[in-house]
Amino acid sequence: MSTRIRRAVLAAAIAAAAAGARAEIPVVELEGAIHPVSAGYVVTALDRAEAAGAPLVVIRIDTPGGLDTSMRQIVDRILRSRMPVAVWVGPSGARAASAGFVITIIADVAAMAPGTNIGAAHPVSGLGSVDETMAKKMASDAAAYVRGKAERRGRNVELAEKAVLESRSFTEREALDGKLVDLIVPDVPALLRALDGKEVKRFDGSAVTLHLHGEATRTVAMNWRQRVLSVIVRPDLLFLLLLGAMAGIGAELTHPGLIFPALLGTLCLVLFLFASQAIPISGTGVLLIALALVLFAAEVKVHSFGLLTAGGIASIILGAMMLVDAPEAEMRVSLGTLLPAAAVVAVGTMLLVRLVIQAQRRRPLTGASAMVGEKGVAETPLEPAGWVIVHGERWRGVADSPVSAGQTVTVAAVEGLTLRVRKES
Repeated sequence: MSTRIRRAVLAAAIAAAAAGARAEIPVVELEGAIHPVSAGYVVTALDRAEAAGAPLVVIRIDTPGGLDTSMRQIVDRILRSRMPVAVWVGPSGARAASAGFVITIIADVAAMAPGTNIGAAHPVSGLGSVDETMAKKMASDAAAYVRGKAERRGRNVELAEKAVLESRSFTEREALDGKLVDLIVPDVPALLRALDGKEVKRFDGSAVTLHLHGEATRTVAMNWRQRVLSVIVRPDLLFLLLLGAMAGIGAELTHPGLIFPALLGTLCLVLFLFASQAIPISGTGVLLIALALVLFAAEVKVHSFGLLTAGGIASIILGAMMLVDAPEAEMRVSLGTLLPAAAVVAVGTMLLVRLVIQAQRRRPLTGASAMVGEKGVAETPLEPAGWVIVHGERWRGVADSPVSAGQTVTVAAVEGLTLRVRKES
């Protein structure tokens, strides 16, 4: 075999090995509200894909929006990526609203599935209403951020700005016709077929031709820590963890020696603190929930005719609504969790109050007070003092009126070792 043939065979073998060693195309699933956990998931996936030499990364997005800081973290990582990143809004029925809209239009390739929509990117404060000047500043800052990215990507700057300033939303056809996205495809395989052989312009101005024919895709899963955090950072569960922590630790403080409430409360507190690292928690909300439990506990000690309970219910509802400092409704405690939890705590408090009142009204069974009202028999005449038998015991008795021996008497009071009695009529 000639040297030229051997070189050709070797080159073909190297090319085949290199083709077989090419990394799969990662598909990152960005669903639900965007928060630090999901941002960390996307950034980690892009880091690994870059290290593996993936030719492309696809982010499948379906989100109502989320935290501005988490959105910017994802955007910054996409813009720094050495490989092209395609964002596909899908499947049908999905949306990329608010922060999801920004992530979509800054991608190297923006695609949507039929029956999806993007937009509604007007900034909202997680602290509630703000004054007009601050609202204008927030909107202006967000609009400038989107304009700069959209212009660099060659997308429709005017429509992108309207999505921010006017909260405009667009169907997949409106977005395509308005040059906010590049194409409409039903699924990820169709996206890869459409991009195969296409030249993609990167954010830095360079161009890359995609060769995707025959490439396999791989869905990127969260690691164990991200999976745990993604479950815990749900606002409803976060609220229940805080309630469990306060109730368990409070029960241990008021009734030392109860091991289970202390263990349960400590576990809930640890999980709550763990989750608070990944989701913004409002200190005001935590204090209001703590105040609610204090008011419920005070109701047991002080008879306020339900005023403290009513105050506790109002406090726990307000605290739960303020617990997560985020603008999106999906990142707040739902009424479906809040109202039943408040009702359970309130009913439990009222039951405790009822038991306390019943215990206070119940006749004493031991001690000197238990003797009051008991029946006895005069052993000797009481004129006014003498001896009486009560419960088989011999007591010195004093009567207000003469009592004959053998007559039945009732204990009216206990004065030391002397019983004050009255004659039964």
